[in-house]
Amino acid sequence: MYVLRFTALAASLFATGLAMAEQPVIGLITKTETNPFFVKMKEGAQQAAQAKGAKLLTAAGKSDGDNAGQVTAIENMVAAGAKTILITPSDSKAIVPAIRKAREHGVMVIALDSPTEPVDATDALFATNNYEAGVLIGRYAKSALGGKAPKVVMLDLFPGPAVGAQRHNGFLQGFGLDSLPATSNELARPAQVVCAADSFGDRAKGQTAMENCLQKAPDVNLVYTINEPAAAGAYNALKNAGKEKDVVIVSVDGGCEGVKNVGGGVIAATSQQYPLRMAALGVEAGVGYATTGKKVSGYVDTGVKLISAKTVPGVESSDVGTGTKLCWGKS
Repeated sequence: MYVLRFTALAASLFATGLAMAEQPVIGLITKTETNPFFVKMKEGAQQAAQAKGAKLLTAAGKSDGDNAGQVTAIENMVAAGAKTILITPSDSKAIVPAIRKAREHGVMVIALDSPTEPVDATDALFATNNYEAGVLIGRYAKSALGGKAPKVVMLDLFPGPAVGAQRHNGFLQGFGLDSLPATSNELARPAQVVCAADSFGDRAKGQTAMENCLQKAPDVNLVYTINEPAAAGAYNALKNAGKEKDVVIVSVDGGCEGVKNVGGGVIAATSQQYPLRMAALGVEAGVGYATTGKKVSGYVDTGVKLISAKTVPGVESSDVGTGTKLCWGKS
């Protein structure tokens, strides 16, 4: 009897160990731990991993632009047995050699939100069409100005990431100003842009950048920002200068706090993205690869929607209520 019990226990332990060994291991590497966009992305990955029975490893750079931190995270995840790595690359070019090494070890790598350069350095890209996101807020801004000559301040990310160029140039294209195509990593600088500065997608740095631009261009009437934290910083600078009612601010992201700021008049309009969906789809693809050995490939558009408190002629948008229901969830 004891032998039978021991044999049954051994078989149970073996089966448990086998199941654990076969559990898909998926890594998620974001640009930072603190940006609400990436917090929501991590949440989406955790929810999907739990639902699919996968083990999720997570890591992030110390700050936006920390390529070395992301390289280390890739190496650690490969060593830990990850068969799929999802990454929002901080430096679209510098991260490529580390991604190449991971793929040589049989790891499927999917870029989320931001493409690498070249795009095919990863197996796939799950992201918003960032150029289209820029176009949408550009069209809104043009109508909102009501025929006034634009005097534009552009608070960008920082040089390098393709996502920054795509949103920047898309905004100019949507407004009808001289721009560059979605494939360009250069930033167009038409004469109507009276000041441009890097905000690093940060509220405090966005405020400082806006304060500096007000010194150069006090008669600004339109502000484009790379994301909503930078937009909040820009608004603070304008409010401190007594100019917040004279300037239209548009942005990209569509986070819950950002949509709240649209309702509160801080931001006129924002292009809403869905990072939770990006991550969930990435985890599902990773589990599929672990199960079937089939990799995903190409670009998957995860959607974008223009959110505004006030409608403007000729531009379709959804209201704040809709934006609140959808903020960073599944579109």
